[in-house]
Amino acid sequence: MDYSAVYEEAAAILSGTGTPVERLQKLCDCLKGTVAHYDWFGFYVSERSKPELFLGPFAGEPTEHTRIPFGSGICGQAASTKAAFVVPDVSAASNYLACSIKVKSEIVIPVFAPGSFDYDRGKGAGEVIGEIDIDSHTKDAFTEEDRDFLESLAILVASDVEALR
Repeated sequence: MDYSAVYEEAAAILSGTGTPVERLQKLCDCLKGTVAHYDWFGFYVSERSKPELFLGPFAGEPTEHTRIPFGSGICGQAASTKAAFVVPDVSAASNYLACSIKVKSEIVIPVFAPGSFDYDRGKGAGEVIGEIDIDSHTKDAFTEEDRDFLESLAILVASDVEALR
């Protein structure tokens, strides 16, 4: 997979016209359609008033998990620890919130407030304002290349995610 071309396409979408919601939705649709193992691609956004995430734009099957408290499930754990999580086999994760029986692996990348990024292999700095959440129907679908790409993408989307809060 040539993630450099995907990154360029993502940057073009995010610098384009439309509202933050429209740009993020277009990005979700693009990435789900472009990367074969991204079967569900979406954003969770941090509430300003309490430690909870709410579902933002996404592409894929609807989910019942529209609100997730910090610390609950993989997404909530990523938000509370400010760390990325790669789950090669969701059936082996005791804290996984099942979205679909089709999901076999997941990756969650925190999005930090604009200007406060320090992705040092799982250690972020600043306030978590949201996260990128991706599910795959394939076990062990996510590589270091995915993680590097998504951490770079998290920096690009920060302003639009912040606007959703």
